[in-house]
Amino acid sequence: LSCYSKIIGARYYGASRPNSSPSARDNHGHGSHTASTAAGNIVNDVSFFGLAQGNAKGGVPSARIAAYKICQPDGCSDEDILAGFDDAIADGVDIISVSLGAGGQAEASDFFNNSIAIGSFHAMQKGILTSQAAGNSGPSYGSTTSVAPWLISVAASTTDRLFIDKVVLGDGRTLVGKSINSFASPTTTFPLLHGTQVSIRCSVNDAMNCKPGCLDKTMVKGSYVLCNSYGGYSEAYNAGALGVVMRNEPYLDVADIVTFPALLLNATEHDLVLSYVNSTKFPKARILKSETMNDAEAPTIASFSSRGPNSITPDIIKPDLSAPGVDILAAFSPLATPSFSSSDPRHVPYTIMSGTSMACPHVSGAAAYVKAFHSEWSPSAIKSALMTTAYPISDAKSLGGEFAYGSGLVFPVEAARPGLVYEALEEDYIIMLCSIGYDAKKLQILLGDTNTACPTVTASPKDLNYPSMGAEVVPERPVNIMFNRTVTNVGIENSIYKAKIVTNSKLNIEVEPEVLTFKAVLEKKSFVVSVSGSVPVNSRLSASLVWSDGSFSVRSPIVLHAQSIRA
Repeated sequence: LSCYSKIIGARYYGASRPNSSPSARDNHGHGSHTASTAAGNIVNDVSFFGLAQGNAKGGVPSARIAAYKICQPDGCSDEDILAGFDDAIADGVDIISVSLGAGGQAEASDFFNNSIAIGSFHAMQKGILTSQAAGNSGPSYGSTTSVAPWLISVAASTTDRLFIDKVVLGDGRTLVGKSINSFASPTTTFPLLHGTQVSIRCSVNDAMNCKPGCLDKTMVKGSYVLCNSYGGYSEAYNAGALGVVMRNEPYLDVADIVTFPALLLNATEHDLVLSYVNSTKFPKARILKSETMNDAEAPTIASFSSRGPNSITPDIIKPDLSAPGVDILAAFSPLATPSFSSSDPRHVPYTIMSGTSMACPHVSGAAAYVKAFHSEWSPSAIKSALMTTAYPISDAKSLGGEFAYGSGLVFPVEAARPGLVYEALEEDYIIMLCSIGYDAKKLQILLGDTNTACPTVTASPKDLNYPSMGAEVVPERPVNIMFNRTVTNVGIENSIYKAKIVTNSKLNIEVEPEVLTFKAVLEKKSFVVSVSGSVPVNSRLSASLVWSDGSFSVRSPIVLHAQSIRA
């Protein structure tokens, strides 16, 4: 094997656990995909069996990668997560990318009980920014478990490339659905049978949904199967069907790689197919190979992407940013299969995956890009640059607004020249933690320092020098919230920034002073944002503050939300 300089280190953890792999090699594919997204080389003519063909590159192709395999088949232990952080810090990495978080319906935990929060705090102390996936438990409110203010939490957005698949019925009608189906389009039609027509041992309801064990292998041979649920996919495949057409309920807005011709149709179009099958003596169809089309609605936030508000510190908006996380083409391990099915014989160097895991390394690469220009910047300065230059996303297109997309879609080129930054250092986070009830013991767990104690002066989370401004309020009562912020000039000397409030809400917002004058680079100026109004029950009101000098534009979202929105 020849050596090359892209991966300069790799470690593994948890080798003593059941079914573990005593090797740093990626046998799953997730790590290869995320690492190449952050810092993969430029590669020409990349595709997934001809789909999404083009040139690929990571966020910063010139960057080096150190890999830390902290998960094994039985999960990711706190011990291994912290060991991975400790080793990465000791190895001198610049950015830590963590496509990892609590799964399912897990709730956010206090920072001193959260291994990623603890590890990323230690990284911040050493000048290293951590980027973490916001989670895949959306779209319910309060579903994100990535809530620590010293790391950057990333939501998953769509891109303007949409994967679709088509089924052509025997009567000539073509219906469009979702899947990533790499199998060649057939030149002839095949029988299309409803689940109830190929089952002899299940109830009508179970058969129409193609539940496990319901489909007869002899009856489905040489045919496509029409199933009333997404769960029928595995049963149709195991029974030996040529393909399957499924009903997309509940609605999924991502396309999955399939192991045989298959697609999801929305309820209306699935009903059309069912009507055709029931009214035709010999119904037939062709499932075509997937193709791509332009998505005019992009960017929107994927339904699976975890939402805020932040359940630990509700006055800090989470997630922080969004980045492409739907149908992302990137490198893949040859040891894994693209569908993650053991019966899938395919092994590929590149595949398509979706998740906040895919969004996170986009921001990690963007952070590395900014650091390449500003090696002296603190983690919070880099984070601020990414957040205040983000591209605003339409609230109407993404359920949850700022709780879905944070400050917006990451814009790396602009982030390298943000004009102003909001900087928070270790002592600022300690002050905030003490304000929410952390005592010396909890601080010592988090900081790893037995001599730590709370200072005499504390400030609430809403006054942390954060690039966004949020506050949880009592619904339907008049409020007057004040946000204290300080910005550092990282643009040009002798610059004058004027404040502009952008809002569609009924909030009354004032900024004092309205003009910030800087004579020198690295000069700091403070200001106060006053927000008054009333927030209806179970809702949020949003606005944004934009500082501009005519060259730089520095944008911060402002969100007031009612307590009951977390129900």
